[in-house]
Amino acid sequence: MSDVQNQMIEDETREVKRAIWRGLRLRCPNCGEGKLLHSYLKVNESCDCCGLELKRAKADDGPAYMTILIVGHILGFGMHFAFVAWRPEPLTMVMIGLALTISSSLIMLPRMKGLIIGFQWAKRMYGL
Repeated sequence: MSDVQNQMIEDETREVKRAIWRGLRLRCPNCGEGKLLHSYLKVNESCDCCGLELKRAKADDGPAYMTILIVGHILGFGMHFAFVAWRPEPLTMVMIGLALTISSSLIMLPRMKGLIIGFQWAKRMYGL
């Protein structure tokens, strides 16, 4: 490619909100159609629809930290409210809290990974 074409590609702006929303939906940050993950947390090599290379996306520990932060704050507040309002038995609190923590973490973790990959793509943080 010529220098002019390279400059045009670099100048192309990518909408961060749209890329993050697509990542939360576990879709390609570029087209929004192809799947981002092919397993629970494994990133596809490339998008099936637009051909965007996804294998260089590295979210590392970010999704786990974000999941812990969000789930911990929401369930911490909820458990405090439940204990003050209803005073359930400790074993009941532990079992309900454990079930909610595990299920919400498992649901949220891949979405947080998609969010980070979408943000990286929009900010050109991994070469796409």
